[in-house]
Amino acid sequence: MKNLLIIFLLLLGCFSCSAPQKEKPVLRHVVLFDWKEGTTNEQIAAAVENFKAIKTKIDFIQQFECGKDVSPEGLQKGYDYCFIVTFKNEADRDKYLPHPAHKELGQQIGPYIENVMVVDFWTE
Repeated sequence: MKNLLIIFLLLLGCFSCSAPQKEKPVLRHVVLFDWKEGTTNEQIAAAVENFKAIKTKIDFIQQFECGKDVSPEGLQKGYDYCFIVTFKNEADRDKYLPHPAHKELGQQIGPYIENVMVVDFWTE
C-alpha cells in the first residue's frame, strides 16, 4: 500500500510539473486611430461600435479586442484607440482586407480619421 501511495505521488508530481503546452501562433492585425480634430465623442463612440460589429460579420476572425489609450507615458502621438483583430493565418487576414464588411467599415469611419497605423505580427 505504501508503494502505491509513493507511485501515486510521483505520478501526480510528473503531471503538475509538466511544461505547459505552447499555444499555436496567431496573426494579430493591430490598427491605431488618430481622430480628425473636431470629431465628437459621439462620432468616435459610433465608429468604435461599428468596428466592434465587424466580428459578427466576418466569421473567420478568431478574436477581436479594442480600447482607448490609457498610457501615462505620452508617447501615443495622437493615436488614442487601438483595435486588435486576430486571424488563424495570413490567408484569413488577406480575405479580411477586401471583405465587403471591412470596406463598409472604412466608409463609415474614414471621414473621422486623420491618421491610421496598421501593424501585423505573428505571436511568439
